[in-house]
Amino acid sequence: MIDQRLADGRPSTPGESISPQRELARKLNLLLDVVVAEGNTPHTYKQIAAGLQARGLSLSRARWAYMITGDGPLVTDIDLLVGIGEFFRIPPEYLLGSDGDLPERVDSQLAFVKSLRAQRVVNFAARTLGDVSPETLRSITALLEEDMQGGAEPRPAQD
Repeated sequence: MIDQRLADGRPSTPGESISPQRELARKLNLLLDVVVAEGNTPHTYKQIAAGLQARGLSLSRARWAYMITGDGPLVTDIDLLVGIGEFFRIPPEYLLGSDGDLPERVDSQLAFVKSLRAQRVVNFAARTLGDVSPETLRSITALLEEDMQGGAEPRPAQD
């Protein structure tokens, strides 16, 4: 899970805001998680970079790495953020942090999709693992719920 820290490096507590870098990382990791939750394979750095290159944008591996970990400088390149939004087929305002409640609405919709997909996994496991004890199914469910509530985890740069 991304360690939610304030700009001064202290861990955030409920009600405190996290650094803009960590917030961007949280959103990017949620987008990456939703791709997987929808049953697709995770996007690799190369796929994202190629998608951006097709839009006339470039993204270095190092920049992507610090964008998804929240470490390093805040990325404020509007064209790049819009391109990433287009690549993931979401409104660019989600990454730009503008337009009032849109980022929060998109965030909650993406979290909801991830939750629905995780529930499908639980239902599938219950059907296919019919001989598994109820305790094991509860354990699987608890692990999935813990993962969903834990937030997005930083992803290592992939080829």
